[in-house]
Amino acid sequence: MNRLLILSSEADKYRALIEIARLPDLTIETDINADVNIALGETRLLKDALAALPALAWVQTTTAGVEALMDSTLRRDYALTNARNVFGQLMNEYIFGYLLAHEKQIFPRFADQQAKCWNGSSTGVLYGKTIGLLGVGSIGSEVARMAKAFDMRVHGYTRSSKDCEYVDQYFHGNDLIAFAKGLDYLVAILPRTNDTNKLINADLLNALPPHALLINVGRGNALDENALLEALNQNKLAGAILDVFEQEPLPSTHPFWTTPNLLMTFHTSAMSFPENITKVFIENYRLFHAGKPLKHLVNFERGY
Repeated sequence: MNRLLILSSEADKYRALIEIARLPDLTIETDINADVNIALGETRLLKDALAALPALAWVQTTTAGVEALMDSTLRRDYALTNARNVFGQLMNEYIFGYLLAHEKQIFPRFADQQAKCWNGSSTGVLYGKTIGLLGVGSIGSEVARMAKAFDMRVHGYTRSSKDCEYVDQYFHGNDLIAFAKGLDYLVAILPRTNDTNKLINADLLNALPPHALLINVGRGNALDENALLEALNQNKLAGAILDVFEQEPLPSTHPFWTTPNLLMTFHTSAMSFPENITKVFIENYRLFHAGKPLKHLVNFERGY
């Protein structure tokens, strides 16, 4: 009999959805105990519980990011799977919502309305523009697919992979500056690893055309915040949309709150909805029960 512990602020919802599935040989525990061999939950709660779960064989996170479990001092004697293929649609709505708002000048047009100013000037379009994806994993591939629906050109920067059919041109390694040149939009969808620290730095931002827009929906560590502040204050970029930050919540004293041409959301671009995450868990549980390889395994060395 497999014993599952759910560690989430929405544990009741997960429990109800899993019980509906009537998975074989599965008991859902309500408290931490030594017999639990499967855990589903939020990474920070899972991190705190690891030491009390000696029989743990598999952990399924409710998020794509797993950095809380990557500390080298933590145990790694279990299979870790994260949530994938559930955030692409949510990210598409967020990213293309802001791209359209930028091109169609939604916010300036609203300001014109408030000022009773008739502005008949033309606005921009998405078709024919070039979007650069900094990271082309499962989410990036979905963004690339959606970009093609708008007849956009797609560039992708990855460590080595180049298997997304919707990417027109791939860049790797030392080609980061070449990747940035000519982009209309740069969208960062990177995990938090040592290799991604401040990858979006002054050199990269300076390589972007002045009309380019930056969107970061990956992790805050990828962005050199001081470099972005300089670029925006000196009008080197058209603007930025940030959903993630190096420090969260963002302190009220941070200059981002009042930086021109910067829009912020608060790590809410793609939420973990139990209905979506439970499908990932159920599929993987059936593989686990059958002794087959799990999907979405995390490599502890790479961090994703």
